[in-house]
Amino acid sequence: MRTRIKICGFTRVEDAVFASHSGVDAIGLVFYPPSPRNVQLAQAREIVQELPAFTSVVALFVDEHERRIKEVLRAVPIDIIQFHGDEDAEACRIYNKPYIKALRMQQDIDIAHCADTYHDAAGLLLDAYHPDTKGGTGDKFDWAMIPQQYTFPLILAGGLDADNAKQAVQSVKPYALDVSTGVEVQKGIKDAVKMAAFVEQVYQADRIK
Repeated sequence: MRTRIKICGFTRVEDAVFASHSGVDAIGLVFYPPSPRNVQLAQAREIVQELPAFTSVVALFVDEHERRIKEVLRAVPIDIIQFHGDEDAEACRIYNKPYIKALRMQQDIDIAHCADTYHDAAGLLLDAYHPDTKGGTGDKFDWAMIPQQYTFPLILAGGLDADNAKQAVQSVKPYALDVSTGVEVQKGIKDAVKMAAFVEQVYQADRIK
């Protein structure tokens, strides 16, 4: 099975379209005002309207109010919701959309328990922990924290780039990789060369794993 690729934090149409044509499976739009990658509704609609077929759109929220999430879902064609805060399972289920739950990898985290709690998630995204920032830090966590055996679709994030994408696929064997900082020239502005290189490294890893 090939490794899926999601690139998160798009703010420009041309970057998202290039990513899709380069073989990226999903693009992530951040609806979290403190983030430098936050997008407005009109901006998000413009990006989505220009995407070619078969590219999934993921909307990222962090402990957001239900009213705001529903507003985004009405305004923008979203395929999957990514909850990147401390949302409980019930809060993730009320939108009748597939969802991804992000877990911030601290030493005491019980991944098996989280997998049971969010058993209906389309995937669990494992990201680096930072006390002040919820995602998008570019930090890597210790992959040894990931169980050797797991049954849920695992999405690996945190500190990924073209230099370690192949190692990530071969070591962790995740369902998908999720990258943001590692393919940017600055926050929210993606680099075409870095995106293409990242995709190529994942493809190479899939061919030899």
